[in-house]
Amino acid sequence: MKSISVFNNKGGVGKSTLTHHLGCALGEIGVKTLMIDLDPQSNLSLFSLTEEQIEQIWKDEDSFVEDFESAKSSITPEEFTKLHSSPRSVHYILKPVEDGQSDEEELPPPIEVGENLALIPGRLTLHMFENKVAKQWSEAFLGEPQALRTITAIRQLCKKYQEKFGFQVVLIDTSPSLGLLNKVIISNSDAFIIPCAPDMFSDYGVKNIGNALSVWRREFGTMYSMLSDLKRINLRTGFVKLLGYTIYNAKKRGDARNDLKIAKAHQNWAQKLPDTITSFVPEECYSFLGDEEIKTSIGANSIIHGHGTMPTMSQKYKLPMWKVPDFPELGDDKGTISGNRDDYESTQERYHEYARDVLNRLDRVVD
Repeated sequence: MKSISVFNNKGGVGKSTLTHHLGCALGEIGVKTLMIDLDPQSNLSLFSLTEEQIEQIWKDEDSFVEDFESAKSSITPEEFTKLHSSPRSVHYILKPVEDGQSDEEELPPPIEVGENLALIPGRLTLHMFENKVAKQWSEAFLGEPQALRTITAIRQLCKKYQEKFGFQVVLIDTSPSLGLLNKVIISNSDAFIIPCAPDMFSDYGVKNIGNALSVWRREFGTMYSMLSDLKRINLRTGFVKLLGYTIYNAKKRGDARNDLKIAKAHQNWAQKLPDTITSFVPEECYSFLGDEEIKTSIGANSIIHGHGTMPTMSQKYKLPMWKVPDFPELGDDKGTISGNRDDYESTQERYHEYARDVLNRLDRVVD
């Protein structure tokens, strides 16, 4: 099992759209994939579930997110088994760790959302888990067991779901924050991807990421060196690896003279991104890649062009873009979607190509 975080310090770059469609593509090419929504905004969850489904999941577990042990003791064992054996949010699953309670022996099942694809939905209350990480961060350097359990909880969650359900890849959607929650998510992932719009804001976002990674690497390196072999067992041996960047939502121009066939203004920023990455991201994160790979958007130009309104329809009908035209109940959208069927369906092979490049890079990542 390998875990991949999808992250950029800049919001609005299509992070959740990319994560969802990468997950669908990986599943379709035969890779059993789990998506975990660790962005409190829960946009990834909205790509696969209706608002009513998410609301019901949250409503049923509200009291547990407030106080897990009290909520569990207030109902019968049979009632708890029924609740716990149905899909639950990621915050519910992390709550025993947050409260300092023992882990439950059984794992709530993820939600099957596609071929070889499942989801653990997000929850708006994840700031509570981040607050607990903040309180216990300094104690982790001293080897305090509960602190170490807290900061490695997400990595352990990935491993447990792999062991029980056989997932080969775990995709983690994150918020744009450089706070403590993302520090422990990304630093304890095997790899991460940076989706970038071809603009100034993404370029500066990459600079911020690079500066943060330098600090996080030093901190986790110090922590690792201070702990005994027994206490460091759940920490990643090396630091997280960068699979590369993905240019997303660039304006396509058939008459463009550049290889990416995008507008000149977007090309100007796109060609700056590789230098920004190699200048600011620690070399340890990408040294396993070839010189040309780190300079090339993952999947080359397979998914760089803007998708227009297609992601909106994807979210509306809870399907990857390429499956939307065949949805039997398109209603008033049928005419518009049918008229653009080729555009929708052509995204499938492009995302499959993208997924294969992700796997090629991921195969070279070792702990």
